[in-house]
Amino acid sequence: MKATVIANKDYTIAKIDDRVYGAFLEHLGRAVYEGIYEPDHPTADKDGMRGDVIELVKKLNVPVVRYPGGNFVSAYDWEDGIGPREDRPVRLDLAWHTSESNQVGVHEFADWCATVGTEMMLAVNLGSRGVDEARNFLEYVNHPGGSYWSDLRIANGRKEPWNVKMWCLGNEMDGSWQVGHKDAVEYGKLAANTARAMRMFDSKLELIVCGSSNADMPSYPDWERIVLEHTYDHVDYISLHMYFANRDDNTPNFLGLAEKLDTYIETVAATIKQVKAKRKSKRDVYISFDEWNVWYHSNKKDREILDGNGGWPHAPGLLEDIYNFEDVLMVGLILNTFIRRSDVVKIACIAQLVNVIAPIMTEKGGPAWAQTIYFPYYFASVFGRGTALQLQVNSPGYETPHAKVSPFVDVAGVRNDDGTLSFFLVNRHTTDSIETELELQGFAGGTVIDHQVMTHPDLKAVNTAKDQEQVAPRKGEGATIADGKVSVTLPPYSYQMLRVRVG
Repeated sequence: MKATVIANKDYTIAKIDDRVYGAFLEHLGRAVYEGIYEPDHPTADKDGMRGDVIELVKKLNVPVVRYPGGNFVSAYDWEDGIGPREDRPVRLDLAWHTSESNQVGVHEFADWCATVGTEMMLAVNLGSRGVDEARNFLEYVNHPGGSYWSDLRIANGRKEPWNVKMWCLGNEMDGSWQVGHKDAVEYGKLAANTARAMRMFDSKLELIVCGSSNADMPSYPDWERIVLEHTYDHVDYISLHMYFANRDDNTPNFLGLAEKLDTYIETVAATIKQVKAKRKSKRDVYISFDEWNVWYHSNKKDREILDGNGGWPHAPGLLEDIYNFEDVLMVGLILNTFIRRSDVVKIACIAQLVNVIAPIMTEKGGPAWAQTIYFPYYFASVFGRGTALQLQVNSPGYETPHAKVSPFVDVAGVRNDDGTLSFFLVNRHTTDSIETELELQGFAGGTVIDHQVMTHPDLKAVNTAKDQEQVAPRKGEGATIADGKVSVTLPPYSYQMLRVRVG
């Protein structure tokens, strides 16, 4: 079986926004407490943040982290997380039926972001609160001084403002599970009023309005149209969320969900254009895909905890999916889709970063390690920056409920700023290797400088605290280049990264 790929120097999609490789941290389960913050841990720094987790995050070169939610934000009072820790109240979190100690708030999160080298992307509560909460939070975070909220920040130990540019106007407000759930008209008006107020403070903020929580919502895609009709002139992005599950243990159909993702993006991009035309606007609104990941492994356990937890526990183990090799392929496909849609998807956040449906796992008092999905995320984040190539791919394919044709070979290509070409390839075939030829048109010379392969005989293989490299990349063999053509074999169910230096 063979596949061909043409990469022409003159055919590109868009400059990839680095923030498409962002992440998400919510006050949910052990994401914050025992995830990034564990003051008694042997590796903890002076702020109580786990040093082993910091090192794993640094390697990913995460450009932005969304915080503090998520469902959590829709009933969150940000003021609870400032001031002396001993004075902070314990609150009940309705979203996840847990208690919140507020030992980590915006100051601690901001310091952690500075340590790992990432930017903050903050969400305001438009569920139980509204315009006042948003404008006060913005003033606290971004005003230099001389006002009530900025002077309070200074009194709390932070003299300089953080100058956060990215702000989410609520979270999943289309969902009946959301505290303060609203219909599209109600939310659209509130989001527009909030955006207007925030822009009165700073017209250059990047504001993100809530789109559909998933493509199966009964209000989708009318939700996007109605919300944008209210907010188009006041926001920069509309958010989308999507999680991926293999509930029927059907790997081909599971991996075919990448086509459903692509259709979701295409539909919302078309809706944006429709509203832009209707409003005769010259502004562009893009997509922030600020929650995405595989999520289903922990569902039964989560339901048992949430339905019968006997109270309001603090930081219980929730949404702790243990990822397998099959999930490597799915995450690789998702990231490839974002690269190919880089003309409209400018921000994306893997949900989440630590412990909660996350590429990084920890044990309390023990080790931290990379889950299987850490690696495709790492390769894309570190080597997938630059300009997305408009590839012409000719591959045999198969039919799924999500699309008539899902090509066995899924590939995204990036021309890095240093001139290197990086290709990310997934073979979705169950049993067959596929001989793949990448023709480099218009590029001078060519040398393979890196080749990484992920395969495993067991799709369900996982990494654990005791066996942290059961699923890990290895150096690839056999990739050759001659006459401007790269030849590589893709084993069945495999993920590969191939980097080529060209003139």
